[in-house]
Amino acid sequence: MSGEFRVGIGYDSHRLVENRKFIVGGVEIPFEKGLSGHSDGDILFHALTDALLGAVGLGDIGEHFPPSDTKWKDAASRIFLEHAHKLIQENGYRVVNVDAVIIVEQPKIGPWRDAIRKSVAEVLGIEMERVGLKAKTAEGMGPVGEGLAAEAQAVALLARG
Repeated sequence: MSGEFRVGIGYDSHRLVENRKFIVGGVEIPFEKGLSGHSDGDILFHALTDALLGAVGLGDIGEHFPPSDTKWKDAASRIFLEHAHKLIQENGYRVVNVDAVIIVEQPKIGPWRDAIRKSVAEVLGIEMERVGLKAKTAEGMGPVGEGLAAEAQAVALLARG
């Protein structure tokens, strides 16, 4: 049974490592460390990709872009989100809005917030006002709080048509 609306949730995390760029939501943020990963490690685009795929029951990012496939080594994660967006459209849905949280101690995301929202909106073909984005810290707790990793959580609302 298909409904008029669908909701999907996504999550991603990566370690912070030397000699990598810190890219989130397609925006490179100057920082001495970057996000590890088979691709560019963009935690926000990965979480959003899973949110879209999940909303229409099409698996997850790893099924569509397996890390074992060298074709995706250092790939721009924008490709993954564009693919998921195309699939939801092929299944008769459009993005109503997305909302996300980036959890990282450093770098501070706030100064880059609107650039990230604009980047996400461009990929999804929606107005920037339909992209919610918050940045939080882990208050010194766990790997994120210790500055060893970063996480993103995302939710997407889709509508038929």
